[in-house]
Amino acid sequence: MTVKVAIAQINSTVGDLAGNRARIVEFSRRAVAQGADIVLTPELSLVGYPPEDLLLRQSFYAKTSETLDALAADLAEFRDVCVIVGHPLEQDGLRFNAASVLLNGVIAGTYCKHNLPNAAVFDEKRYFSSDDQPLVFDVKGVRFGINICEDTWFAHAPARAAAAGAQVLLVPNGSPYHMYKQHLRVDMMRANVCDHGMSVVYANLVGGQDELIFDGNSFVLDQSGALRAHLQHCVEDLQVVEFEGAQPVNATIVEELPVEAQVYKALVLGVRDYIGKNGFPGALIGMSGGVDSALTLAVAVDALGADKVRAVMMPSPYTADISWIDSRDMVARVGVRYDEIPIADCFDAFNRTLSEEFTGLAQDTTEENIQARIRGTILMALSNKHGSIVLTTGNKSEMAVGYCTLYGDMAGGFAVLKDIAKTLVYRLCAWRNSVGSVIPERILTRAPSAELRPDQTDQDSLPPYDVLDAIMQMYMEENRSSAEIVAAGYRPEDVTRITHLIKINEYKRRQSPVGIRVTHRAFGRDWRYPITSRFRE
Repeated sequence: MTVKVAIAQINSTVGDLAGNRARIVEFSRRAVAQGADIVLTPELSLVGYPPEDLLLRQSFYAKTSETLDALAADLAEFRDVCVIVGHPLEQDGLRFNAASVLLNGVIAGTYCKHNLPNAAVFDEKRYFSSDDQPLVFDVKGVRFGINICEDTWFAHAPARAAAAGAQVLLVPNGSPYHMYKQHLRVDMMRANVCDHGMSVVYANLVGGQDELIFDGNSFVLDQSGALRAHLQHCVEDLQVVEFEGAQPVNATIVEELPVEAQVYKALVLGVRDYIGKNGFPGALIGMSGGVDSALTLAVAVDALGADKVRAVMMPSPYTADISWIDSRDMVARVGVRYDEIPIADCFDAFNRTLSEEFTGLAQDTTEENIQARIRGTILMALSNKHGSIVLTTGNKSEMAVGYCTLYGDMAGGFAVLKDIAKTLVYRLCAWRNSVGSVIPERILTRAPSAELRPDQTDQDSLPPYDVLDAIMQMYMEENRSSAEIVAAGYRPEDVTRITHLIKINEYKRRQSPVGIRVTHRAFGRDWRYPITSRFRE
């Protein structure tokens, strides 16, 4: 006898219990129309993931319990169909990360997560208690067990399920994206689930939640670890997989995208959900004629549509003619509203106001930062007046070494490229142009420049970006020592300089907008270095 299991790769919104409830019903209805016997939704699908300190509020659990009961009643129309729904649970004075089997209008069983992640972007031990009880249920003679996300990254919980008789393990997940993570997920399922003789159905959340991106990429492995189904990257998806006994029959396997395409689509999803879920009417971007603002504009248009994006060029006396020309070219290609607001008069006014204070002092970064802050003020004024959010354009390389201006180019509400190294910026632009040319070629070939003084280039102040990015990755993302980086072939003076800049610019990063995470360590919730520190390696 065959059993059909539907993976409902849905985009839940944190705290929108009514909306998430409706989405689960909608996907269940679509699954049942395809003959599904089981519908598997992601981790905490009823409340969204991660709810963070909402999980400390009693009212959150009360409302969740009420909504879960209502959802069970909603799903009663799908006779004998098991729908697995993730939710927080308060029970006997303890709180759990749970998944319940909803069947014929009631909660037929509940599983509570065993292993609580408490590293990188996770801090579930702050909120939940661990459990150690398996849950196994029968559908048409096949024994299905449940584990939740982190449970399957260790052997204990899958072993408990197998010992209780599970033949197929259903795994709701809230697994955030970073580059190359999908390979790691599959490897862990093979090692910890398939090695116990179970097939695995892995249902991952999709959507943006503040800095986190949940990429979907749900999949099914058979007992030998062979891939039998694979869902889409960074979009909602539904796939019904047929099992003959405990063995999945080959279903649709979506082709894996190049990493540049994966990252670009993650940025698009992050912008769309941050703006959409928070109710902003659109986005504002300060154009410079450079590569970072060009990529940010391309992402914003792909995420929101040209009608919801406005680009503003704010030239100074140091803005090159090609910057105007290339900015005008790009906005014409993507079709957004475009305005030019020169800042020369504002800059002159500041210089006059400060002339007595600055008498006898040479021009330096002070005057450069004034220009950046004028632009930030203009963008924020437009944002305040019209309601659109300012998308900042700084990249990870600049954020690492402090090559950015507080209350200037850092002013805004969402940092699209915050975790995108400069070398990756160029790769993403090349990929985007490969599917449709929206970024003028000269933007990609000219030397990068902040254009805050005559004939300025970034490399007047910084090492070449390929060197900077490599050292940043080894030191910040891989946690390698300066000695190890020098041993890898980099000049000691470059290593010393870049690591020093990373350390002393923590105060700037703490004041930057939240931004999209695409690496396994970003300047966000998984980077917690002190601002005040005298430690030196």
